[in-house]
Amino acid sequence: MCTQPLRKALMEGVRWAFPCARWTPGRDDWLLCARCVQPEEQQRIAHFMFTRDAKAAMAGRLLIRKLIAEKLHIPWDKIQLDRTAKGKPFLVSGVPPQLPNFNFNVSHQGDYAVLAAEPELQVGVDIMKTERPGSGSTEEFFRIMHRQFTEREWHSIKSMGSDGARLDMFYRHWALKESFIKAIGVGLGFNLQRIEFEVSPLHMEKGSVYTQTKMGLDDEEEEGNWSFEEMLLDEKHHVAVALGSSGTNKPHRPQNGTLFTILTYEDLMATAIPFTPVDPEYWENFHSKQEYPRRQSSAVMAETVP
Repeated sequence: MCTQPLRKALMEGVRWAFPCARWTPGRDDWLLCARCVQPEEQQRIAHFMFTRDAKAAMAGRLLIRKLIAEKLHIPWDKIQLDRTAKGKPFLVSGVPPQLPNFNFNVSHQGDYAVLAAEPELQVGVDIMKTERPGSGSTEEFFRIMHRQFTEREWHSIKSMGSDGARLDMFYRHWALKESFIKAIGVGLGFNLQRIEFEVSPLHMEKGSVYTQTKMGLDDEEEEGNWSFEEMLLDEKHHVAVALGSSGTNKPHRPQNGTLFTILTYEDLMATAIPFTPVDPEYWENFHSKQEYPRRQSSAVMAETVP
């Protein structure tokens, strides 16, 4: 394979989003999706209690396979994925030698599953939906979450003018922190107060990518090693993409960043190739579940392993 066309195809990175909450798969579609992921992935997805979470997890796996099939030109049914000890998906083999640092990451929360990929940089992506606390006040919710942010970050969050704006800023900070943690692949247990964000601008508009936010790690500015892209998929969903150096490559990205492309189900499955047998019981398992808990509460830590 020629190096230059492949590099050109991925040079600007990939940003995809799939609105899984609006997706209502019927029997044939769900069974087709199941046939297009690995058996162990099917099992993971089947174990989710609610269809909301099963759909999001399925979309995340399909996004990864679509990326690898279309951008790395590995046949869909030849793709073999695994996870690190911390749960981060990776391609087992077949990464072209001219792209040894090819990275991708997925996230799902709220109404979307999202994917970000880069040919030469570390990448982590996180999406958070602004939601009211399920019980209690916003202030009580913030009190419970106090240890997750630094005092400067809390000042930024609480200085917003309204209750809704404070929650927006909270979830924006949370998405930024999660994007960094996912990029470095450390999983749970990382002290979130080690990282501090100075967000800019304070207000974002849908349809734009913002790259001005800065991060400090252990009280030192990390401007030279990490950059962040932020955008709103809609008025409630914040997406953050962390970009870090990989080897000698610096996180240099175009100043205007990369917008997320919203995919349809037809887009998601355009190049899919089924490679496992039909299992009618897989539909029965999915169809028997509730869409979501009848009494939902706001749970920032609720995002499942993608």
